[in-house]
Amino acid sequence: MNKFILLGFLALVVIVAGRPDEKYSTKYDNVDLDEILKNKRLLKGYVNCLLEKGACSPDGSELKKVLPDAIDTDCIKCSSKQRDGSRTVLRHLVDHEPEYWNDLEKKYDPKGVYKIRYKEQAKKEGINI
Repeated sequence: MNKFILLGFLALVVIVAGRPDEKYSTKYDNVDLDEILKNKRLLKGYVNCLLEKGACSPDGSELKKVLPDAIDTDCIKCSSKQRDGSRTVLRHLVDHEPEYWNDLEKKYDPKGVYKIRYKEQAKKEGINI
């Protein structure tokens, strides 16, 4: 194989593999977050899924899979709807379900790294983490 063709192929692989426009699936973007947040049983099911204390629905499994990456990368792969939804859920948990928030924080941010990183951003949005 010609070395220029090989170099071109390798460059294409690098570009495609590291695409900055890669996004999380939007398959579950139409889940009614307000319905979940208002329903203690549903909310507990999602929290238990994330904490590995219970079974996961398909959308809960997807959330559990991408959550660590989303937290680590400031949700760079999130759609705008997913970003808005994450703020809604965060605000609800902090304001109305502190025990769930504390448990999730212990699991996903045991050293407080993300809390420090996102504290100012959350404050600007009226969320007191």
